[in-house]
Amino acid sequence: MGPLGPLTMEDLPASATTYWVSRRKAEVLAAIDGGLLSVDDACERYRLSLEELGAWRRSVDRAGIAGLRITKVQRYRDHVTG
Repeated sequence: MGPLGPLTMEDLPASATTYWVSRRKAEVLAAIDGGLLSVDDACERYRLSLEELGAWRRSVDRAGIAGLRITKVQRYRDHVTG
């Protein structure tokens, strides 16, 4: 189940996706959770590192889908001041 309902491979972001909005990130995470994609398949398909995918997961765990909207500047600021 994705953020907007049931997911199929056709519903997932295109493999050429380079601009990641929170909905697309949530769809990839939901596909992994639902067994539609493995972590390795997701990393290969979308050219993501395990670290990036892990950061998405931590953001969702901490703040839900809205947490996926955090920008690099916000993350950097939190890291420096936190």
